[in-house]
Amino acid sequence: MKLVLNNVEKAFGEKKVLKDASFTFEKGKIYGLLGRNGAGKTTLFNCISGEMECDGGKVTLLDENNKETIIDYSKVGFVFSQPILPEFLTGYEFLKFYIDINKSKIQSLLTIEEYFDMIKIEEEDRHRLIKGYSHGMKNKIQMICFLITRPPIILLDEPLTSLDVVVALQIKNLLKQIKSEHILIFSTHILQLATDLCDEIVVLNNGILEEISNDVLKSDDFENKIMEILKEEGDA
Repeated sequence: MKLVLNNVEKAFGEKKVLKDASFTFEKGKIYGLLGRNGAGKTTLFNCISGEMECDGGKVTLLDENNKETIIDYSKVGFVFSQPILPEFLTGYEFLKFYIDINKSKIQSLLTIEEYFDMIKIEEEDRHRLIKGYSHGMKNKIQMICFLITRPPIILLDEPLTSLDVVVALQIKNLLKQIKSEHILIFSTHILQLATDLCDEIVVLNNGILEEISNDVLKSDDFENKIMEILKEEGDA
């Protein structure tokens, strides 16, 4: 399976955020979407997930037989940088509700306790109100949601930026474990995080997507080359 972006465009007023953004993402890899703050990474994810309508271009899926179809947004999981969860429910209550409304999409359903164990949420936290959860705990709940439904495409919008070292490592290991069954795209503006986690790095700069070649990734002056690519007009 492949996710194909073909000349995707998006503007807000006079500001053109995405300009003919094109790229093909393949199943079985973790892609790092690298860009400066405000480069349009979240906008791109919103266009892929259907949260926002593109002004131009299209987003399609290619199956194993190279048959092309317009993307079915139910196949996309979006992990937000700022988790959006019902804080009046406990973690357990929310996951029970989430399973109930997604029954038709779920294969090989585990128990809620097994999902909590998988993502390492302690027993005393499972029945606390989400309102009292830390940012990292809320991100873990988001992760459980896509472990339950297993959407083919998973978009992660800077989910590790504000997490402590232990939680971030747990989530990185989890992503590596499940990547063979998914197209995983991980946005960040932190270069080290992208190189540690991702199989390939794609830069979003000036509204255009550009893959970083293996030669650049393996070079001694990799960081300097990335800085050159991301340099904007007017930068020193």
